Amino acid sequence: MKDAVAGPDGAKIRWVEIAGDEPVRVCVHGAGAQAAAYFTHAMTLPSVARRRTLMMDLLGFGLSDRPTGFGYGLEDHADALARALDAAGVGAAEVIGHSMGGAVAIVLAVRRPDLVSRLVLIEAPLDPVPPPAPGTTGITSFTEAEFAEGGMAQILERVGPFWAATMRLADPVALHRSAYGLRAGTSPSARKLLMELTIPRTFLVGSLSQPLEGRTELEAAGVQVVTVPDAGHNVMVDNPQGFALSLDDSPTPGTPERSS
Repeated sequence: MKDAVAGPDGAKIRWVEIAGDEPVRVCVHGAGAQAAAYFTHAMTLPSVARRRTLMMDLLGFGLSDRPTGFGYGLEDHADALARALDAAGVGAAEVIGHSMGGAVAIVLAVRRPDLVSRLVLIEAPLDPVPPPAPGTTGITSFTEAEFAEGGMAQILERVGPFWAATMRLADPVALHRSAYGLRAGTSPSARKLLMELTIPRTFLVGSLSQPLEGRTELEAAGVQVVTVPDAGHNVMVDNPQGFALSLDDSPTPGTPERSS
């Protein structure tokens, strides 16, 4: 495990690193997740393990510190990640972001283009996340204090065991503020930011998930959309081999379905 100061009061981001060649791959997890738990199996497959890979936990999650004086919005996470990458001597990386981590990766690419040479986004939210529907309960159904005092326990009882295993490692304040950060989104939206980027961009969708909204528009802007078979939202967990194949930006026989 490695670390770097990335937040207030010396707060550190920590990561699990696989040694290998350049260019570096950086894996960023989603809300309530932990990078190594979600990415290790896929990133150690022979076809991808040759590259230096950093599986980084955002502040407030997994192995990283939980500073109370941190905003935990998408821009906050992106700036902290940039500081960690600078400390790790990483530049022009292929950044792989799952769910919320994908939105963070888009912001990182916009704010620090020197750090990102390619984006691989796994079902990243491209628009502000709406509040929970009436009659349902979600993280943002609670105030920050309510979530810390008992709301998180309620959410842990409702999510599946895989997500709960890593969500319980998250700081409640960090998770709550991150969820509100997803509700707020970015301005312009992450979708617009992604479409305006000129670096190679790949968006992965699990075949078992809902269709990608605005897919045609994204493709017209040069975003390569890949449907990974036998996978839901956690593409790299559900189908590690299919995910690994999708990291190759040149189609070869047997790769997941790519848009034309």
